[in-house]
Amino acid sequence: MAFNGLWHASFTVSDMEASLEFYCRLLGMELHHQQVQCNEYTSKLVGFPNADLKVAMLRIPNSFVGPSNHHLELVEYVHPRGEKTDVTTNRPGAPHLAFITDDIHADYARLSAAGVRFKAPEPVAIEEGVNKGGFTVYFLDPDDITLEMLQPPAGRPWGSVNGVELTKP
Repeated sequence: MAFNGLWHASFTVSDMEASLEFYCRLLGMELHHQQVQCNEYTSKLVGFPNADLKVAMLRIPNSFVGPSNHHLELVEYVHPRGEKTDVTTNRPGAPHLAFITDDIHADYARLSAAGVRFKAPEPVAIEEGVNKGGFTVYFLDPDDITLEMLQPPAGRPWGSVNGVELTKP
């Protein structure tokens, strides 16, 4: 068996409205689709009888997305409600999602002024590895899920497809 793509990443959140405010208004993602899932199929999928979920699919504007047409799915379990769990980055199973930015210092200042919690007092200069010369910083969403901003070093390709290097869109 071989996979041939990535559908999306998903985070379980405690408050859909607060998460949409954070991801859309503060981070600039756009809401692609939103729905309530309260049906037999969903209960079978998630393994909880009578599951009732709020689901939102988000995407980054002007960025390539695959066949799902979204990058991040947010799910709030209305029923059964789950308990908050420790998602500290050193815990096995903890999520982490990284965003690319052109100006990490301006984004850090803007998000910091809006009350976003960061793990470092300023963007961290990358001194080793493939991103040497760039900057990065971890920050937290409303459910303490770790997110990352990365400003790659100038001139670094954005990846490759079939051996062809991609440049910034």
